[in-house]
Amino acid sequence: MQSIWNGAISFGLVSIPVKLANATVSHAVSFRQIHTEDGGRIRYRKVCELEEKEVPSSEIGKGFEDADGSIIPITEEDLASLPLPTTRTIDIVAFVESERIDPLQMGNAYYLMVNGAPAAKPYALLREALRRSERVAIAKFALRGRERLGMLRVVDDVIAMHTLHWPDEIRSPEEAAPETDVTVRDAELDLADALMDTLGDVDLDSLHDDYREAVEEMVTAKVEGREPAPEKEPTQGEGTVIDLMSALESSVREAKRSRGEGEGEDTGKKGGENGGESGGENGGKGKDAEVTSLSSRRRTGTRATSSSGSGSGAKKKSAPARKKAAGGSGSGKSAASSSRGKSGSGRSSTAKKTASSGSGTKKKTASSPTTKKKTASARKRSA
Repeated sequence: MQSIWNGAISFGLVSIPVKLANATVSHAVSFRQIHTEDGGRIRYRKVCELEEKEVPSSEIGKGFEDADGSIIPITEEDLASLPLPTTRTIDIVAFVESERIDPLQMGNAYYLMVNGAPAAKPYALLREALRRSERVAIAKFALRGRERLGMLRVVDDVIAMHTLHWPDEIRSPEEAAPETDVTVRDAELDLADALMDTLGDVDLDSLHDDYREAVEEMVTAKVEGREPAPEKEPTQGEGTVIDLMSALESSVREAKRSRGEGEGEDTGKKGGENGGESGGENGGKGKDAEVTSLSSRRRTGTRATSSSGSGSGAKKKSAPARKKAAGGSGSGKSAASSSRGKSGSGRSSTAKKTASSGSGTKKKTASSPTTKKKTASARKRSA
């Protein structure tokens, strides 16, 4: 790991020689400026405004621009003469709880490596002291020509240092806050909590830069002379929220669907909430309730009334001629009911007597009025 700075950590009277190395590396794809007409490379040249000619790096110095636009030259000797005790020293000034450090202050990250075998013992002492106290060290150090503020903490078996912005470099957040007062309801907070719980935790090592991979794939395709892969459709909408509650509910469902869990539970909850409207158990199971139309209910009711009136399940259109008068009270009642529908009360009594006279009586017993009259007169004479 290449070092960018050599110095020492000042820990009271203890001095720990260390080397500073970048803890992060950028994988961003860099582009060059070209002339679109011929593809020529566009380069920047450092030109003196007075002589209008290019100046080599060996002849370039530093200067401070005054308010009136004049330039005041500053030499390296001028900077070296400044009272800056932290030129080659990381001077620890305090130990504080990590919660006191606002993440807004944190900048670049570096690893502090041991510079030489004698520095291993005091390095390990400082590392274990920080680990056991569960605190971080606040230090001052000079890097790239200016004094900076830093925070030292333990990462595995290494002491890492984060540059910190000075307190007066942090802007006030009041200017970025919403200007209008907004009231958030408990129901909205509950849905937001449900969405947070659904998204859950994530393995940070599994996250990667999709844009960088797409750019690299496009460049590779151009080098190989083939068409790039088709662009994937975005999974997110335009971000316009019409109904906050609806958006939160949809977000929770989509998050559960993407994780492959909770689909049955959501359906059951919906069915349970609608159970009073769609029918109890079916609603609780998340199934659609069966709906019977009014017309079919009327037809069903008519059939039930007709069946109960006849006593034996016969329809209204059943004529006496279609019924057999079998021996027994059930057949007699059925025949009498059919005769009553066509012949009136007088003929009904005649039909009852005819039906009760024996089990061998056939259809023609109640088929014609003439037969019924002869039967009635014959019985009168015998009486």
